Amino acid sequence: MDPLLLGALVAVATILVLFSGISVAIGLLIVSAGFLLAFDGFRSLELMPEILFGKLDNFALLSIPMFIIMGASIASTRAGADLYEALERWLTRVPGGLVVSNLGACALFAAMSGSSPATCAAIGKMGIPEMRKRGYPDGVAAGSIAAGGTLGILIPPSVTMIVYGISTETSIGRLFLAGVIPGLMLMGLFMAWSLYSTWRSGNASVLSAGNYSWAEKFEILPRVLPFMLIILGVLYAMYGGIATPSETAAVGALLCLLIAVIIYRLWSPKLLWTVLRDSTRESVMILFIIAAAGVFSYMLSSLFITQAIAEWIGTLSVNRWILMAAINVFLLIAGFFLPPVAVILMAAPILLPIITTAGFDPIWFAVVLTINMEIGLISPPVGLNLYVINGIAPDISLKTILTGSLPFVACMFVAIVILCLFPELATWLPDVVMGEAR
Repeated sequence: MDPLLLGALVAVATILVLFSGISVAIGLLIVSAGFLLAFDGFRSLELMPEILFGKLDNFALLSIPMFIIMGASIASTRAGADLYEALERWLTRVPGGLVVSNLGACALFAAMSGSSPATCAAIGKMGIPEMRKRGYPDGVAAGSIAAGGTLGILIPPSVTMIVYGISTETSIGRLFLAGVIPGLMLMGLFMAWSLYSTWRSGNASVLSAGNYSWAEKFEILPRVLPFMLIILGVLYAMYGGIATPSETAAVGALLCLLIAVIIYRLWSPKLLWTVLRDSTRESVMILFIIAAAGVFSYMLSSLFITQAIAEWIGTLSVNRWILMAAINVFLLIAGFFLPPVAVILMAAPILLPIITTAGFDPIWFAVVLTINMEIGLISPPVGLNLYVINGIAPDISLKTILTGSLPFVACMFVAIVILCLFPELATWLPDVVMGEAR
């Protein structure tokens, strides 16, 4: 059978299996085993266990559970509430300081925890009622928190970037640095829209929240600064050549647990067990998807589907930006139904030779792909962040939350366009810190 036609059959089968509600990892294994058995015989199945476990034989994968423990230990405390309160106290005199502080708290907490749903829950529980009480539109209050929570997969340290780096054999350090400036740019676009929307609604008079003394401003800092110092320390150790990403992640996880115990008095063995249990569960889920995606990639390569697609793309006489637009549409649709990790693991190995052949930088593409995946987190039908916000503010309808999120989706599209016009926004910092890639 023609490999391109076979590839189309694989795509249809994969979509049908995943839409059945089965877990992503199991679905990928079923599809892989079925096509290998049908088109390559029983002999190819003998390699599946070796590929499955061999995909996990990577030292860099150790950083994933460590960063997840970092996030879980932070999410299990009042760190989110303290971070929100600290920014509110310091930005209260700034016009629109409340919405700015909410978005800033989302960005920082998402970067520390790496979890969009946890960020929405932690910051939204305090931020949404406070913004509504002060007259902010429901759409701005809910949409800003839902969008702010997505920043965690872009601003380092990011588990999504680690997965992309492992699946494409790209430097994780460069990927982390590449997300810094685009992440700040995207946060700035979110803030600009929120302030404009509030001003347009005629609520400019409520933009200032209140007055706090200098003593009250400094009082909250000891609870917040240690976590931020850990993040800065992790990044410094990584880029200063002191340790590898896996080693810095392990130290960061230990320090976050110690701070959670010392500052937030997380003494209870039951609470500590919950942190470790949830971290283990999420880590196993991600690692299982990585292993299954490795088998899926092997199947595509063994049946010459990957090579045929790359060759077919190479023969197309289309502008490379049209090609990039088509890739982004594909990723956007996939992100509507699948989590970012699954999309990256399935698509990145196929797309990497295509984008490099077309002359695109894989580091730059990682940032564009990540922002594209952020759109899926606040877009139906999956749109996990939308449902988290609806859960913590049930009196705000899902329609209002979705309507309030749409402008932030537009901000993400604008960010992708800006990155296409100025790719140096993603590549400049990695080149300056780590030298130009060869």
